Amino acid sequence: MNLIPRKLLEDLKSSLSYFPVVALIGPRQVGKTTLVKQLMTTLGKECIYLDLEKASDLNKLTDAELFFSQNRNKLIVIDEIQIKGELYTTLRSIIDETRNPGQFILLGSASPELIRESSQTLAGRIAYHRLYPLSLAELPNEFTQNELWIKGGFPNSLLAPKPELSWQWMENFIYTYLNRDLLQLGLNAPSKTIRNLWSMLAHSSGQILNISTFAKSLGITSPTVKKYIDFLEDAFLLQTLPPFAENLKKRLVKSPKIYLTDTGILHHFIGIESFNELAGRPNAGASWETFVLSQIMAGKKPAQKLFFYRTHHGAEVDLVITKGEKVIATAEIKFTNSPKLSKGNYIAFEDLGASINFIITPSSDNYLIAEKIRVCPLKTFINEYLPVL
Repeated sequence: MNLIPRKLLEDLKSSLSYFPVVALIGPRQVGKTTLVKQLMTTLGKECIYLDLEKASDLNKLTDAELFFSQNRNKLIVIDEIQIKGELYTTLRSIIDETRNPGQFILLGSASPELIRESSQTLAGRIAYHRLYPLSLAELPNEFTQNELWIKGGFPNSLLAPKPELSWQWMENFIYTYLNRDLLQLGLNAPSKTIRNLWSMLAHSSGQILNISTFAKSLGITSPTVKKYIDFLEDAFLLQTLPPFAENLKKRLVKSPKIYLTDTGILHHFIGIESFNELAGRPNAGASWETFVLSQIMAGKKPAQKLFFYRTHHGAEVDLVITKGEKVIATAEIKFTNSPKLSKGNYIAFEDLGASINFIITPSSDNYLIAEKIRVCPLKTFINEYLPVL
């Protein structure tokens, strides 16, 4: 199969025309290297690609200042930059000699250190882009929404010619993260404990985070669980959705909701290989909510922030979309094409005062169910409504 065009390509080009350094971050195997190599063929400029996991490429940077100076007019791509974090100071000195745009692209498989060190050392010189798993907006025509939902958006999982190969790839992906990648990021923990936690998080995706429950089940302390969850989030393997509480004098739920970032990983942990297997399961709705959130995260504008809303009196809505301090929309996610709202949904809409409230379904018609309340399928929301909010 030919390369799948990624929407981020043009954004990377734009940033390279202005910033000396562009950083592309995201989990392993999400397609960062493929995207950058594709980008390199379109720039009309000589490029050098260095993979710091290769000893030969790492050796080229023994005297990094000399190497960069000798290749000053080329775009230098450094993959797995976190392996050699001391490069940041050298990069800054080289960049500041000319301040020319498009000198370096840095790739990192997530790392709190990568982001913190680069933002401090290269402040004002670097633009960040996050590559998400393949989204509906990028999905080739030969694949359905349900295939993307079940297999997830990691290219090697989605494109596998047989379900068992997709399953095998995902198992290897999880094993490598547990036994190598998270260790490289500095997580000092037994792989069995992290796998059990990751599995528990998969079964809890879409729910309010209750760290003490996980701690009790794993036989470790709550602060330790919090540290492990932070590492998984820093590795882009899960995400927390904070509660919305701006300027509201209500008794609100204060804990975040937790989601895996890819439904392929979620389904692997809960033992689902097909849509028919999932459809009758009690966690099908939570899986659908996780999928919808992942698509909105991949498609939203940077200025759009996401929250959930829930009060102790029963008012709730799955997503609150803000821009600045203003609520611009809400969305209730329903795993049905004939959705019905609860009393708590209507109270939440009134509390938040958004100009439009969506009910996102798998594949319903697109229509107003009441004033300011629109039912629409996910694909329509992503392609038509989210870009103009």
